[in-house]
Amino acid sequence: MTGPVTPRSIALISQQLREGATTSAEITGRALDAIDRIDDRLNAFVLVDREGAMRAAEHADRILGSGSGAGALTGVPVAIKDIIHMDGLPTRCGSPAYPGEPSDRDAAVVRRLREAGAVMVGKTTTHELACGVFSPPAANPWDTGRVPGGSSGGSGAAVAAGMVPMALGSDTGGSIRIPASVCGIAGLKPTFGRVSRAGVETLSWSLDHIGPLAATVGDCAATLQVLAGHDPADPPTEPSPPPDYSEKLGRGVDGMRLGIMATAPFSPMQEDVEGAFHEVVEHLGELGASVAPLEIPELAFTLDAEFAIVGPEAAAYHRRLLRESPELIDPGIRELFTIGTIMPSTHYRKGLGARRVIHDALRRAFNRDRLDAVITPTLPATAALADQEVFDYGGMEEDVTSSYVRTTAPFNLSGQPALTVPCGFDRDGLPIGLQIAGRPFDEATVLRIGAAYEATTSWSEHRPPVRVE
Repeated sequence: MTGPVTPRSIALISQQLREGATTSAEITGRALDAIDRIDDRLNAFVLVDREGAMRAAEHADRILGSGSGAGALTGVPVAIKDIIHMDGLPTRCGSPAYPGEPSDRDAAVVRRLREAGAVMVGKTTTHELACGVFSPPAANPWDTGRVPGGSSGGSGAAVAAGMVPMALGSDTGGSIRIPASVCGIAGLKPTFGRVSRAGVETLSWSLDHIGPLAATVGDCAATLQVLAGHDPADPPTEPSPPPDYSEKLGRGVDGMRLGIMATAPFSPMQEDVEGAFHEVVEHLGELGASVAPLEIPELAFTLDAEFAIVGPEAAAYHRRLLRESPELIDPGIRELFTIGTIMPSTHYRKGLGARRVIHDALRRAFNRDRLDAVITPTLPATAALADQEVFDYGGMEEDVTSSYVRTTAPFNLSGQPALTVPCGFDRDGLPIGLQIAGRPFDEATVLRIGAAYEATTSWSEHRPPVRVE
């Protein structure tokens, strides 16, 4: 199919659809053709539902043509991480241990996307069982020899390359923000309990979050508006209605109080990441925000708490696989799960206790300093090579997984909302991310800050070498 380039953002696509400048069938067809053209280099998708997508697009066009009944995402093509159930399609979780039979239900988030009129084009690559930061065989569109992050790496690559404007991911220790950061896009982990996880395969029931990876902060807000809300099938979801997430997006940051965290566990970091972060802080100050250094020593427990919780909970959820088909699970993941089965319950309880310490320390800091948000580097390093095992921080080596998780997992443990937006590039032309974390259920402020930064810089406008033309 030929024609104009598909707009990258939900907002632009929706505008063109409502103005009659294009149709969902045209937009969706171009998205599907783009996947056919470039996904052999990225492996962002594990399944493309061409027939189902085109049927949904034609239905969306009928609704748009009727002049009534259109939802917030009517006609917009999106993608779904392959740990999230979709009726009629298999959920393989990136693992040979999962059968290929079609699911008989939609996850709650899929159902809400359908109700809003979204067109789902397929399912994206996940690190096996959503437990890792590499997501093989998916590749990074900025450099296909590098990882797209994980575990939602396929979603990050698909959005960054322009195949879809938004793809759903999950985040247990950073799995939305890590791929969004290394792929140079926006990614939002909502507050724990803001978005239903019903119908999503579990890694850790007390740390898992579902949220969008998208071309812009505004697209994250539009998607959250659709996803957020109470679901009886997921009891921790917040019962009160969500606010209007777009209302504050243009209000800027003048007068806001921001805590700046660049010490441990956010350090050490690569020199280019540190330089970009200093420029972010200066820029936010110039926009009128009050910025001040913030240290929370309790965050030193982040990795210990994260893995003390993930191991036992993942092992409990996947106990049948461990018992019946352990040879089908990646050896590294199998080892983590096996340790989780034999770990003393006291160790798990200590992990939960450390989580409470981190949660309370962050809450105290917000209240003591009357903070609107905290600002950190999303990651201490840019995209790793596909076979890279460690980062070197001036003579100190650290494995890639620990490097990525230590800066994102604090906000899984606290349950706070956290957003990443692009804030620069390193000397190799690889994206760098800025992380913005806010008070529980205050995604609106987090999105407001991210939108202000995005609107006053040009980083989100950059495109990777492997992209939709």
